[in-house]
Amino acid sequence: MKYISVAEFAKKWNIPERTARNYCAAGKIKGAFITGKTWAIPEDAGLPQKGKERKFSSNPLLNHLKEQKDMRLKGGIYHRTQIEFTYNSNRIEGSTLTQDQTRFIFETNTIGITAENLNVDDIIETNNHFRCIDLVIEKATSKLTESFIKELHYLLKSGTSDSRKDWFETGGYKKMPNEVGGNETCPPKEVPARMKALLAGYNNKEQKSIADIIDFHQQFELIHPFQDGNGRVGRLIMFKECLANSVVPFIIDDDLKLFYYRGLREWPNVKEYLMDTCLTAQDRYKAVLKYFEINFE
Repeated sequence: MKYISVAEFAKKWNIPERTARNYCAAGKIKGAFITGKTWAIPEDAGLPQKGKERKFSSNPLLNHLKEQKDMRLKGGIYHRTQIEFTYNSNRIEGSTLTQDQTRFIFETNTIGITAENLNVDDIIETNNHFRCIDLVIEKATSKLTESFIKELHYLLKSGTSDSRKDWFETGGYKKMPNEVGGNETCPPKEVPARMKALLAGYNNKEQKSIADIIDFHQQFELIHPFQDGNGRVGRLIMFKECLANSVVPFIIDDDLKLFYYRGLREWPNVKEYLMDTCLTAQDRYKAVLKYFEINFE
């Protein structure tokens, strides 16, 4: 069999070379294989039949995220989401990494040259958060379960200094009482039952609204089931559940942190605080979707 280059294939079918290369990387051209740093494509290979492709879900955004994740495509909605979500969620929890440093880690898997001292845990948790987002995309349409939530926590905290502590449960519920913002949380012995009850009530709803997703988040943070990492795991769950229920997802930016904390604290009495903060974040993500020409309606 004769093989042609990406450039020859692109010219033959009048498509950009980048598109042809992405088809190869995603396994959409049968028989194509990489040799060295170039692709070899069967001479008789045709274009992928889009109409025959089975979509990952009925959610167009989720399909874009899944496809670009599998392709490891740079410069798209997946790339943008990984960097902005990871930077902001970690920053809220005290990470010292900048957005540029976060981007550099995602794009190069290195930390680059810097004159400042960097916290090793910040670097590890940044890389781990990228993996958590991948898991959220892969399992977005699956039912929300305790095992999935624990898996997120395990991915987030693996390899950190916390994970080396005997009393710290990586991927498991907390062993010691903790508090958040000076407020008491659920005692460790009550966590399993409270989490089961929370998930049972939530999963009993067939279609979840944005208000249902935010309400789950507030109750999850009130339980605070893990020794550390609750905020990031909770925000990953919100993103997943938005994708699962065709709700435009959102990323709580670091500049919304104080409004976000106030909203969590006041949710039982004034739901508008947290709802307005999340809707503001949602409007920002809608603008990103518009830029990438992704129709979510």
